Amino acid sequence: MLSHWRQYLAISPFFVIFGVFSFFPVFYSLYLAFQRWDGMGTMQFVGLDQFRFLWDDPVFWMSIRNTLVIWVLSTVPTLFGALVLATLLHSVRRFKGFYRIALYIPNVTSIVAVSIFFGAVFSNNFGLVNAILGMVGISPVPWLSNPWLIKLVIALLMTWMWTGYNMIIYLAGLQAIPTQIYEAAKLDGAGPVRTFFQITMPIMRPIILFTVVISTINGLQSFSEPQVLFGSNAANPNLGGPGQAGLTTLLYFYQSAFVNNDYGYGAAIVWAFFVLIMVLVAVNWRLVQRGRKS
Repeated sequence: MLSHWRQYLAISPFFVIFGVFSFFPVFYSLYLAFQRWDGMGTMQFVGLDQFRFLWDDPVFWMSIRNTLVIWVLSTVPTLFGALVLATLLHSVRRFKGFYRIALYIPNVTSIVAVSIFFGAVFSNNFGLVNAILGMVGISPVPWLSNPWLIKLVIALLMTWMWTGYNMIIYLAGLQAIPTQIYEAAKLDGAGPVRTFFQITMPIMRPIILFTVVISTINGLQSFSEPQVLFGSNAANPNLGGPGQAGLTTLLYFYQSAFVNNDYGYGAAIVWAFFVLIMVLVAVNWRLVQRGRKS
């Protein structure tokens, strides 16, 4: 092992950077979750008091509800739309590369720029959507002030950004399916719908499982979208929009740690949310795996 010290030395910068900026902060945040600290003074060990307060904190549970609603409203149409687009694109013969790039561009666009764009498009008074609705005689819709419409706009933003990413993954899976299987099914008299549900879906199930897990993790970590849409900063007490309808859990963590300077409580929020994400990932995994076995 020591004879390869030069190779280990060559790859050591990555592990040093990972340990300093990723590995250490994760476990240090766990340590902070049991402390009361404002970032400047002396830390005070409080044991499980942060988590007890968290359990009784109505704002925390409201942020959990907001996050789960936005996650459902964004993840379901994202994965369904990605699968439909991948299936359509798989059957296209011309300009396939152009369609791939066009559908994937939203995922590589700056999320801040996209959030600003959506904020302008769905603006209550001067938004493009309300202008179009006004042209057909429909009164303006309070997209960014109604509690449910706020969640819908954030979900639409996330759907627009992540559909192309999942579509590329599904398309790669579809292209890996041997054409002989479809030809045999066609000879047996199977139609397009039956072929899709009895051949394509079972073969694609591991890939769908992967996208469900990734979408669960990404969808529950919504932060920049509501922060940029509603100008969330230290001078804005109404974090997450009117009525805090867009206050996600990570945005509440940001408020607790970096606005209120309560780093211990912020760390407790993050670790409680991490446990919730792991539970939801495990549930989704079991559901998809159960469907695969059946």
